[in-house]
Amino acid sequence: MNTIPVFQAGLAGLQTAMQSMQQNASKIANPETLQSAGGFTEPLVKMLRDEQQVEASVKVIQTSNSMIGSIIDITA
Repeated sequence: MNTIPVFQAGLAGLQTAMQSMQQNASKIANPETLQSAGGFTEPLVKMLRDEQQVEASVKVIQTSNSMIGSIIDITA
C-alpha cells in the first residue's frame, strides 16, 4: 500500500484552497468589490467553501500520516 499519492493529493488540495482564499481575500479588500453587484457575498461564500476544502485536505494528510505510522509500527 502506497500512501504517498494520498498525502500528495491532500497537499495539493490544501495549496489550491489557500490560493483561492488569497484571491477571494484580495477581492474583499478591493474597494471596487463593494460597488459591484453582489459585493462581498460571492467572495465570502467562496472563502467558506475554501475553508471546508482546507479542513478536508488536512484530514486527508492526517489520515495518510497515521497510515504511514501504522505501517512503520507493523514492519518494525
